[in-house]
Amino acid sequence: MLSESAPAMVLAAVLGLAVGSFLNVLVHRLPRMLERAWQAQACELRGEPVTEAEVYSLWRPASHCPTCATPLRWRDNVPVVSYLLLRGACAHCAARIGMRYPLIEILTALLFVVAVALWGAGWQAIAAMGLLACLVALAFIDLDTQLLPDMLTLPLLWLGLFVNLFGLFAPLTDAVVGAMAGYLSLWSVYWLFKLATGKEGMGHGDFKLLAAIGAWLGWQVLPATIFLAAVVGALIGLARIALGRAAREQPIPFGPFLSAAGVIAAFWGEALTRYYLR
Repeated sequence: MLSESAPAMVLAAVLGLAVGSFLNVLVHRLPRMLERAWQAQACELRGEPVTEAEVYSLWRPASHCPTCATPLRWRDNVPVVSYLLLRGACAHCAARIGMRYPLIEILTALLFVVAVALWGAGWQAIAAMGLLACLVALAFIDLDTQLLPDMLTLPLLWLGLFVNLFGLFAPLTDAVVGAMAGYLSLWSVYWLFKLATGKEGMGHGDFKLLAAIGAWLGWQVLPATIFLAAVVGALIGLARIALGRAAREQPIPFGPFLSAAGVIAAFWGEALTRYYLR
């Protein structure tokens, strides 16, 4: 069985490296694209002229060194391999390249391989790869900006309902209830915390992300997902405060913990739910 699936797993790893390379671009550029769009909208609302800016999208300008702005050659853009050959530095100005770039590529490749190992080379694994890629992107965007863009969370939610029209991960009824329960559970926590303290405990993007996880995996995985994300988030937050890396009032993004819990639920949701209920 393993020998039969080995070619599919190798292909999944290669695809994961390529998708991970694209996710690096998405994580870096999407928040900046949204910021430019918000600034343009603000100018329009104030009746101010909108300044014509250089085209900035996921595709333009071409990939370049953020320090010296030199366009990258194709051989400088090969996932992981280029980082190793360049020894983690720009070929032109020797500026250091962050370890995050190869780590996201390797992480995405590993997740894709696990998807094929669990579900085989079929539509279920392909759909799961889409979910996993979005969760990786959302986790790192939230880590950088404390933002979970609607541009990713809402399509992810609707796509979860679509794939479950065919029952790929959960019956459609469970998926619809999962989307509703995922959103309303964190929405309720948000308002209870705000009424009790007068402060906002989390962003609205967290509601939508959990709704998307519920739409993909069904309502049954939500209690264990919330519990796992909350416990890990609390432990890391306390550790950061104890080590002096964060103040008590400094907000900690919840999206990375929800995303990690969503990945675990996608792979081992049934076993995790049984263990949680016991």
